[in-house]
Order: sequence, then C-alpha cells, then structure tokens
Amino acid sequence: MSTATDRRVPDDEVVPGDPSTPPGGRSGRDALSEMSNPHRARMVKDVVARVVMWGAFALAMVPLVWILGTVVGKGFHMLTTATWWTGNQRNINSDDFGGGARHAIEGTLTMVGFTALIAVPIGILTAVYLVEYGRGRLARAISFTVDILSGVPSIVAALFIYAVWVTTFGLGRSGFAASLALVLLMIPVVVRSTEEMLKLVPNELREAAYALGVPKWVTVVKVVLRTAFSGIVTGVLLGIARVMGETAPLLILAPYTKNFQRDLFNGNFPTLPMMINQDRGDFALATAAERMWGAALTLIILVLLLNLIGRVIAHYGSVKK
Repeated sequence: MSTATDRRVPDDEVVPGDPSTPPGGRSGRDALSEMSNPHRARMVKDVVARVVMWGAFALAMVPLVWILGTVVGKGFHMLTTATWWTGNQRNINSDDFGGGARHAIEGTLTMVGFTALIAVPIGILTAVYLVEYGRGRLARAISFTVDILSGVPSIVAALFIYAVWVTTFGLGRSGFAASLALVLLMIPVVVRSTEEMLKLVPNELREAAYALGVPKWVTVVKVVLRTAFSGIVTGVLLGIARVMGETAPLLILAPYTKNFQRDLFNGNFPTLPMMINQDRGDFALATAAERMWGAALTLIILVLLLNLIGRVIAHYGSVKK
C-alpha cells in the first residue's frame, strides 16, 4: 500500500490554475515588489523636491547675506560712536569725520509714523468693506483702484502729490507732502494683506455670532478683526517697510537738511534715505562713504526693530486658542 507524499510548493514557484496564484501569473514576492514601486517613486520625487527647495532657498540667501555682510562690515563702526546717536550733521563737511544721525533717525520715524497714522486706518477699513460689505460696482471700482495703486512707481506718486500740493495749491515742499506720497504707496499693501487675512477667518465664526443675535459691525470688530489681528499687524509692518526706505518722494517733496527738524509742515526735513543720498554724492571720500554705510545699517536696524515690536504686539494681542 503506497502512501501519497505532499509536496510543498516554494513561494517563488507559480502553479498555473492555482486559486492562490496572483492575477497575471506573478508570484507573491513579485507582486509585492511591483506594489512598492509607486511608493519608491514618491520617495524619489519627495527627495528631489526637497533638494530643489533647499537649493532655491540657499540661492536666495546668497545676495541677502552678501548685502547684510557688506553693510554691517562697512557701517558698524560708525554706530559704535556716541555722537552717531546724539548729534547731527550740522557744520560737518563731506571730508570731515564724524557727525551724528539722530536728526535723520527722528525724521524718519516721525514721517513714517505720520504716514502710518493716515494709511493704516484707511487700508484696514477699505479691506473690511471689500470683504464684509462690498458688493456691486463700487466694490469692483475700489478693488480696481487698489490694484492700480499697487503697481504705481514711487516717483509717479511723488509727482502726483507735487502737481496737486505744490503746483495746484501753491504750498511748499515739506515732510508732510512727502508723507502724502508715502500714504499712496502704503495703502494698497495694507489693503491687500488685510483683505487676505480677513478671508482666512472661518465663516463659522461669523455665523455663530449672527446666531446669537450679535450685530454685524460688532461681529466684525469683536470676532473677525480680533481673529485676523496677527495677520493685520504683519500687513502693516510690510507697508511700513515698503515706505521707510523710499527715496523718490523725498527727493521731490522733502529736501534734506543736516539740522534737527521736527516740524513736518515747514521747511526741509531730515531722513535716513536722504542722508544716504547726500553722502552718496561724495562716495569717493572715505568719510562720506562711512556715513553712508552707517546710515544704511541704521535704517536696516530700525526696520528690524519695528518688525520685532510688531511681532510681540501680534503675539500678545491675537486670540488665544
């Protein structure tokens, strides 16, 4: 009497007609290998995308680091002198060493602060109208106007204010006239950034407030604006950074003075961009070049400090989760 012996089929061997055989006549190991290929392809694409992203980031950082390194290396020693933060450039000739930049620092902060005082409320209220209330032709006209202002060169804005303020009204050039030109440049930045932040606020928050019987204007002030507060602050900071280094409106509307001047409405006005431009004309002189690099570094530090202050305000003023 013979006994049948069971023969085990290896995992790699394919038995035709066997119900356990994968479709297509492939072994289990081959099928798993092919199933893993898409995953491997995604991994390769992910690695390539990471390499391209970091390469682009490094490429973008090269000019930034180069510029910062040059400005810091050539202008830092001017900032270490006490007179730089306390004095002005009165009676300082191009070939004289020293002098201060306090007059230009105060003038820049005064002009930018006055510009923000006008542009920020207009920009935020315009964005609120476009997102929360604006419908029809008026909203489209306002949005179109903001788009036009976003692409207007700074010198065109300065010439427009000059034509209206000086030529038409017969008023003199001053820091206030330059601030009006800067307002035209700052408003579209604030409007667009605020508008995008307001659109990111979930509609569920608005609907919840309406369901409780809260009026729309209270919902906008207490819910929408508070939720988007950090983004609005960021937009305001972008607008300030946009106008703080502008030179064309100052060249046309606010001539430079080496003395202290705190009156925006009368006479020449000192600012850091104009101080840089003043010393740029005598760049061949080492003393003038040093003041130019020092003023440039001071302007960068002011923008950095304003951004840090804005970040702190946005952090402590935003809605906590």
